[in-house]
Amino acid sequence: MSSITVEPCTFALFGALGDLALRKLFPALYQLDRAGLLHDNTRILALAREPGDALTHLAHIDSQLRQYVGDKEIEDQAIGRFLARLSYLHVDFLKTDDYVALAEQAGTAQRLIAYFATPAAVYGAICENLSRVGLTENTRVVLEKPIGSDLESSRKVNDAVAQFFPENRIYRIDHYLGKDTVQNLIALRFANSLFETQWNQRYISHVEITVAEKVGIEGRWGYFDKAGQLRDMIQNHLLQLLCLIAMDPPADLSADSIRDEKVKVLKALAPITPEGLTTQVVRGQYIAGYSEGQSVPGYLEEENSNTQSDTETFVALRADIRNWRWAGVPFYLRTGKRMPQKLSQIVIHFKEPSHYIFAPEQRLQIGNKLIIRLQPDEGISLRVMTKDQGLDKGMQLRSGPLQLNFSDTYHSARVPDAYERLLLEVMRGNQNLFVRKDEIEAAWTWCDQLIAGWKKSGDAPKPYAAGSWGPMSSIALITRDGRSWYGDI
Repeated sequence: MSSITVEPCTFALFGALGDLALRKLFPALYQLDRAGLLHDNTRILALAREPGDALTHLAHIDSQLRQYVGDKEIEDQAIGRFLARLSYLHVDFLKTDDYVALAEQAGTAQRLIAYFATPAAVYGAICENLSRVGLTENTRVVLEKPIGSDLESSRKVNDAVAQFFPENRIYRIDHYLGKDTVQNLIALRFANSLFETQWNQRYISHVEITVAEKVGIEGRWGYFDKAGQLRDMIQNHLLQLLCLIAMDPPADLSADSIRDEKVKVLKALAPITPEGLTTQVVRGQYIAGYSEGQSVPGYLEEENSNTQSDTETFVALRADIRNWRWAGVPFYLRTGKRMPQKLSQIVIHFKEPSHYIFAPEQRLQIGNKLIIRLQPDEGISLRVMTKDQGLDKGMQLRSGPLQLNFSDTYHSARVPDAYERLLLEVMRGNQNLFVRKDEIEAAWTWCDQLIAGWKKSGDAPKPYAAGSWGPMSSIALITRDGRSWYGDI
């Protein structure tokens, strides 16, 4: 059993029959229960708009849970204990009368955690109805992204929630922040003088952040075509990673100290001018191509597609941070769908030694790189230069890794899914891994200028074949600075 103390709670999951709940949230709650991290008195209320027999819906949740967790991690005793915690309630999220039954089930004896796995447009209505039935006093609310589609709409959503809940009881999810490797960025940087003394413009030449998806839109056309890759990925995931890489040391490990430093980074991002849109930003849209040897359709050929859509499925850009630590250090961000592989990684490129003494033809090899992998396998690798082995090698150099692979190093422990950690931190009342309102607004402010620039210029996204690394102009974006994307083949 775990030594972590978690108070009992009633976990109310709004949108319990949706894809996110079935694929991620119920499996995460099950794993917490299996690890002994749920209090014996914690209950889970599955709330959804679908009417019908509660036992039928609970049986569906059970079958989906077994599918997404997998046979190796389904234990009879654990699954029985977990399912005994579950109840199903039919709730129309817009009807106050439907919340009466929720209030009766939840009671006031223990804390309520309300998780909104619903469209953001109904967050305000859910909060208002919780208030009307007296369920706000001892409640924490968890908000899923996306929160709005621009600065104005995000403010409307956040303001609607803030009418009923203070900031210290609002938990905005960005699941990347729950990954072990992302959290290790704090330890890696601030617990190791080896890195922190080198973490600035004097020693780092540039930084790459890549989040590549092998899949297409997976039936999410209705949502994705209104959002696009910038809103869906850059505004939250990639900018959050950038903040953790670029922020100054916080005063301590409290939630507000960490988030204060992240906000400073977002506010220091240099605006991208209309002229910069042509040299610093590339957006693309995938056309038909091949993935894992199989032909796949283009974005405009997907089911239910709008054949005139100019929504981007790929974005690459150069971001610059206007402060002393990062002056002159470009951050290259890249994300797209239908890429050659599923890959999320951060690459820190360190500058070459100022005095070079080895063979000129080897100079291109010089350069230490810190590679932080978030998926498909989490780990950290530092590439260093060493002498090649052999009597005939002379002082020939080779690049090799000093590597920490989480799954290989910690053989006895499974690497928890990001949602497991995030749900546990909500129950513990720890906001370190969640996004504050002013972070959301600062990120939207920077992204809105790009969206406005694209709209004004009228430039269509550039085509790229499914299964490739994006438009050729995304390669030009970085080679123009004398660099290349790490690891592209």
